[in-house]
Amino acid sequence: MHLGKSGLKVSRIILGCMTYGDLKWQGWVLAEEESMERIKHAYDLGINAFDTANIYSNGASEIIVGKAIKKYNLPRDEIVVMTKCLGVLN
Repeated sequence: MHLGKSGLKVSRIILGCMTYGDLKWQGWVLAEEESMERIKHAYDLGINAFDTANIYSNGASEIIVGKAIKKYNLPRDEIVVMTKCLGVLN
């Protein structure tokens, strides 16, 4: 589907990446390698939009999304990364 009139193609499902990061932040967070595998799996299923924020695992979520894009050579011109700046990080 297209985002408004921009022509930007965005999957109907957006993968939320709050659960990807550093276990020191929260006990329910998935570690880096498993997180990257899930991002790749989502992309393989047709999901090209990923939502993250600077406060998710103190920024680790954003870093993991970037690492997954690089590791799996995902086409950056076909991926939408949405982030938010919400608060002060430790």
